[in-house]
Amino acid sequence: MSEKNIEKQEIQLERLRSPAIKDLLNQGWNTAVFACGAVEQHGPHLPLFMDAEHGTFLALAVAQKIGKTLVAPTIRIGCSNHHMAFAGSLTLRKSTFEAMVSDYVSSLAHHGFKRVFIIPSHGGNFGPLKEMLPALQQLVPGVKVKAFTDLEGTIKTWRQGIEVLSGLGSRVGGHADIAETSIMLHMHPELVRMDLAEPGFANEIKGEVFEKLIREGLHVLAPNGILGDARGATPEMGTVLIDNLARHVAEYFLGK
Repeated sequence: MSEKNIEKQEIQLERLRSPAIKDLLNQGWNTAVFACGAVEQHGPHLPLFMDAEHGTFLALAVAQKIGKTLVAPTIRIGCSNHHMAFAGSLTLRKSTFEAMVSDYVSSLAHHGFKRVFIIPSHGGNFGPLKEMLPALQQLVPGVKVKAFTDLEGTIKTWRQGIEVLSGLGSRVGGHADIAETSIMLHMHPELVRMDLAEPGFANEIKGEVFEKLIREGLHVLAPNGILGDARGATPEMGTVLIDNLARHVAEYFLGK
């Protein structure tokens, strides 16, 4: 396949025909990546599908950086029990989430994919994925299964990017903040209500604070559903943030 054709190659698994996928596998396209997102509240200014949509955009960007990689459909609902105090949020039981991820990995391995890379694009999925990873690797012997489970690294990448671009890195809190708002402005600006963007919980989310959030719900820390500050977001920053994180994730997957 020429370089020109590779650039035009459709890489979303669900948009391809079965014979075309078989041909690509025979040509060495034996890596698959998929995201695990969420459909949950994202403050008063963002739509619920932020994490699910970001997951798809991010997986596509990661696949392009890795090369010869197909993107399986994003698992759109995640482990979001800590958001259920907010209207419209959906959640999976941990056991359901684990079963879905396991079935995805088994299906991809069955068809001949030799590397399966998993990207959580929702904070509540990082922990469950890290816990289930050894079982996933045992499930498909001979297949390299990796999951990017560095939530702190994700937030650090966002914070550094925002700081360089605007000097507002302190407004990154990890949920419905300036980073996620910028990303949604890049993806779907028509769905963002910047007139409703506001500050939320301002402290770092780690240790006992994170445990409290998961145990009691995000609303206990942030009644408006925001961790960080959503003000100052721009679509230009969102474009850079997706590319920065995709590069970071791709490097992780291609490492030892």
